[in-house]
Amino acid sequence: MRALYTAASGMQTQQLNMDTISNNLANVNTTGFKTSRAEFQDLLYAHLRPAGSIDATGQQIPVGIEVGNGAKASAITKIFTQGSAQNTGNTLDLMIQGDGFFQVSMPDGTIQYTRDGSFKADANGRVCTSEGYPLEPAVTIPSAATGVVVTSTGQVQITLPSPQPNQVVGQIQLARFTNPAGLSSQGQNLYTSTEGSGDARLEQPGVDGTGTLSQGFLETSNVQVTTEMVNLITCQRAYEVNTKAITASDQMLNDANQLGTLTS
Repeated sequence: MRALYTAASGMQTQQLNMDTISNNLANVNTTGFKTSRAEFQDLLYAHLRPAGSIDATGQQIPVGIEVGNGAKASAITKIFTQGSAQNTGNTLDLMIQGDGFFQVSMPDGTIQYTRDGSFKADANGRVCTSEGYPLEPAVTIPSAATGVVVTSTGQVQITLPSPQPNQVVGQIQLARFTNPAGLSSQGQNLYTSTEGSGDARLEQPGVDGTGTLSQGFLETSNVQVTTEMVNLITCQRAYEVNTKAITASDQMLNDANQLGTLTS
């Protein structure tokens, strides 16, 4: 009976693995998306005979007998490697080259974080996300502006009709975390901080190892389709093997039942 439950736990872990891989593939074209990796651990062991025990003849047995009880999910880790650059030419498309997150102000006053730099200007000139959440610190583009320049260090300048000089209208700051993998995904390309990620540290782009900004570019997903397809095949085969283990265990139980019937 142990084999049935052990194989069932293997099927459950592979189903979770498949869910993770499928989500990665579904977001292969999502701006700023970071791939996830499912991680697993083996379960408790039944120690039928400890290593180093003494047998009936007084001899020490060097190897014990331990029977495992399957596997379980231990974590699903976000991999924050840099995605490729996509040249869009759009003035308010920004890409972070290196470490850091844009800050976004939510309707309830909280701050969330994103790597998606596809910003827009709303009717009031505020720079915001596609859902209308404003960038934090707030940046407003006046209606008189004829162009916008965002430097690699996050300074936002506007060009005005000649002969007026460029005018600075804002400074973008990036948030950094001690453990980015501890951030909580909220959907809409947004993350929230947790106790696991630590508090956000605000830095100017390009300072103390913080990433720099590239105007007119977006960061594509870091999902590697080839790698995910290999993982998908491996996951499918592992799931099939566990189903075969259940089938074999069922057949063995059936054989034992038939043997008992014949004996009686």
